[in-house]
Formats: sequence, structure tokens, C-alpha cells
Amino acid sequence: IAAINMAIAVALGAFGAHGLENIVSVQQIEWWHTATLYLFVHALGLLVVGVLIRLKYVTQTTAWLLQIGIIIFAGSLYAMTLGAPRWFGAITPVGGMLMIAGWLWLAVSAFKIKPA
Repeated sequence: IAAINMAIAVALGAFGAHGLENIVSVQQIEWWHTATLYLFVHALGLLVVGVLIRLKYVTQTTAWLLQIGIIIFAGSLYAMTLGAPRWFGAITPVGGMLMIAGWLWLAVSAFKIKPA
């Protein structure tokens, strides 16, 4: 899943850099860049979390929180860039809170779960 996220981030980053410049506003390009940055960073984080899950240091909860957060956060910004109504931005913080929760869950669970 992390690798798929990374591939999507590269593709959407390239599309934003080369396909949207003359079509959308500066504000919309900023939304696109923010979505792509967070997608990249959290996809890399998911890669590390996947290794930690395999080593049984953490549970899948962290990965689920991060992945759902990515979809909501980045997805809402991408959607607004492509023409979704501005009220769509009201759900963006929900994705951000899920990503924060995922990282906090990782911090807490890393201390509780012993490797097998």
C-alpha cells in the first residue's frame, strides 16, 4: 500500500507540475502541492510502519489511521483543485486529525507491544 501511495504521489505531483499550471489558480496549485507533499511524507511513513508491523512492534491500527487520513486530507485538496466546492475543505482537517492520531498511536503502541 505504501508503494502504491508513492506511485500515486509521483504521478499526481507530475500532473500538478505539468498539467495544471495554466488551468487552475495559484491557490489551487498550492492545494495540489500541499496534498502531494503530505501524500509523499505519509506514504514513506507507511513504508516504515509496514516494516514495524511485520516485526510485530506495532499493530495495523497506525497504518489504517494514516491511510484513511491520507485519503481524506489529500483527496479533499485534490478534489477542490479539480473543481469540487470550497466547502469540501471542511473535511480536510478530519484527514489531518487522523494522520496525527496515527502517529500518536504509533508512539504509544511502540512502547506497549513487545516483538514476538
